[in-house]
Amino acid sequence: MSILVIAEHDNVQLKGATHNVVAAATKIGGDIHVLVAGANARAVADHAAKLAGVSKVLLAESPALADALAENVAEQVLALAPGYSHILFAATASGKNVAPRVAARLDVAQISEIQAVDAADTFQRAIYAGNAVATVQSTDATKVITVRTTGFDAVAESGGAAVEVVAAAAGAGLSTFVSREVAKSDRPELAGAKVVVSGGRGMGSAENFKILDPLADKLGAALGASRAAVDAGYAPNDWQVGQTGKIVAPQLYVAIGISGAIQHLAGMKDSKVIVAVNKDAEAPIFGVADYGLVADLFQAVPELVTTL
Repeated sequence: MSILVIAEHDNVQLKGATHNVVAAATKIGGDIHVLVAGANARAVADHAAKLAGVSKVLLAESPALADALAENVAEQVLALAPGYSHILFAATASGKNVAPRVAARLDVAQISEIQAVDAADTFQRAIYAGNAVATVQSTDATKVITVRTTGFDAVAESGGAAVEVVAAAAGAGLSTFVSREVAKSDRPELAGAKVVVSGGRGMGSAENFKILDPLADKLGAALGASRAAVDAGYAPNDWQVGQTGKIVAPQLYVAIGISGAIQHLAGMKDSKVIVAVNKDAEAPIFGVADYGLVADLFQAVPELVTTL
């Protein structure tokens, strides 16, 4: 039984999500290979080779793979698929873009966002916004799986796998890269941050959201938001935490002015420590919070910053 993990990267750095997907692969058991598909990505392959449990890294490089177009990456995965019983992707925007294309072409049912492994063919995944867990079993010869990274602790970088260069598949010719606008920030990336400070509709406006900046600076935190805050225009879309946003599980999650709708809880309730500030003592967020403060956030947050 061989497992192919699709690495996430930007041709320069290996994304942290890959560490968690390799952890899921080790739970399945078998020979673990990591595919690095890109251009001028040797440094990424060398990094992937250090991941514990990985026996081989496959490096496929071509101009068609440089910008990680889903159609072209899918062609590369499909070229290698016959040799593997499991193909694993991170359940990120990139993984969710490629995995369904691979599953459809292989004519198998994708298993989405697994959070635990019971056996090589049996997995657990959250349903109903995390209120229930479904155990699913697949009889497909090739299992195409996306992994909820918060469900698995990242593997260490203690390995020394070999890097093998493989032939790059021809591009699908279905799409072309035009441009990319990358949001630049000095803060940690939301999905992998160890500390997250999130604001909700209780913030009242985009201008008021700025009072979270000093708190995030003190804690070295990424900034997040509830869907209600994003929909109201208080925060950008890429800050959204929740069922339809990013799934996070930091060491510390600070929820400011967030009521705790079930969709938001689905995206952060696995955080190690949850702190909530809300003036409504009956807010659902207090049901999952380790520490709760019933107070006016506009008074509490500056006081908290001062104390820190």
